[in-house]
Amino acid sequence: MTTSPELAAGAEDVVARAASAPPSAIAARPPAATPGDASESVAARANRERPALPSLTGARWWAACAVFTVHALVFLPVYPFQKSELFRTIHQWFPMQLGAAGVTFFFVLSGFIIYWSFRPGNSVRGFYRRRVLKIYPTHLLGAAAFIVAAGVPLHRLVVWAPNLLLIHTWVPKWTMVGGLNVPSWSLAAEVLFYLSFPLALPLIRRIPSRRLLLAMGLLVLFVLALHTAFYLWADGPKGIANIFVPRLVPGDTSPYYELHSSPAWFAQPDIPVSPSYWLSYTFPASRLPEFYLGVLAARMVLEGRWRTTRLTVPLLVLALSYAATWVVPVNYKMSALMLAPMTAVVATLGARDMHGIKGITSHPRLVWLGNITFAFYLVQLPVMVVITRYLIGGKQFGILGWAGFSLLSLVVSLALGALLYHLVDVPIMRRFAGRSTAKPVRAG
Repeated sequence: MTTSPELAAGAEDVVARAASAPPSAIAARPPAATPGDASESVAARANRERPALPSLTGARWWAACAVFTVHALVFLPVYPFQKSELFRTIHQWFPMQLGAAGVTFFFVLSGFIIYWSFRPGNSVRGFYRRRVLKIYPTHLLGAAAFIVAAGVPLHRLVVWAPNLLLIHTWVPKWTMVGGLNVPSWSLAAEVLFYLSFPLALPLIRRIPSRRLLLAMGLLVLFVLALHTAFYLWADGPKGIANIFVPRLVPGDTSPYYELHSSPAWFAQPDIPVSPSYWLSYTFPASRLPEFYLGVLAARMVLEGRWRTTRLTVPLLVLALSYAATWVVPVNYKMSALMLAPMTAVVATLGARDMHGIKGITSHPRLVWLGNITFAFYLVQLPVMVVITRYLIGGKQFGILGWAGFSLLSLVVSLALGALLYHLVDVPIMRRFAGRSTAKPVRAG
């Protein structure tokens, strides 16, 4: 099963304001400013003024593009192209870890933004209300679109109910049978992130500012140790090959359904999933450290501990770590190897925004694209299902056919994502997501 980020849905209601509304407040206490220390002055001012984050918003689009590329390769069953040597070559250059890198970015970004936006006076109830309003309306509309497009059998509750509740990734077979709108698996992890945040915040606050980098290093080491345990003791592939490829059916004529959306898929009583893959990629608890690396990165930026504003080195290290995914076991391909440099990229983009440094990712058009990525992410599979069912199925196409249908999927998904964002997400957040000051979270 190939999916992406998610996408860090909770990040949007704060990051999106970079282009429209005043930014939210943050939870960190500013360190005492040292006279004449310019970086400390910027940090103190950031804690008061809460600068917008256009660079991080725009960067969301590049991560979403990585996810879409993998989805287009896997979820558009264009035959005989998908059975050709050319396709295998393309998929070797754009394997699943490309989309997985986008997911890692969104999970780290989610922690960064959630910490950035949370005031000491905010209530737990208000925080949870905003998270529910941010995720569920768009998620339910995406799921409904998929149910209609794929003709999901509603009499089988296991197929759709766990997904609608965003609990499906906690049980291996639900991850597959109840996958429904497959990309929504990342939202189940986001739900865990949000549930845990108010509880963990006092502990996060107690980490001395000078020990934040050490805490981040220990968290990365914990993730590597966790994935090593999965590799050693969980059943699953142990080689270094990029094994995640489309599920193919016999013949050279394009099917009317990609396998994850076919009636035969949902009719099966149980669909096994590799334990090591499930634990390493979709199990929510395994992804929790990524969120808290983002939280710690936000503290470092806000307290003046992350002063790097040059992206060259973080991006170079990230590129090298991505290249290394070709030569490590599957358990390390999907997130563990890229986690530290991805966190550095997020922190550096945040520092650039805090210092008012403009760049390509802060361009207004990229900021707008970044704003709609959550809806774009959740509608792209239903769009591909419709295109497959009515335009691809029963015909034969080569690479040009696949490229054309991929472009059509991109354009339609962008249009629908923009409509959902502007007509559903923004009005709901403005109307119902007001902040409450009851039962404030202790600053710790």
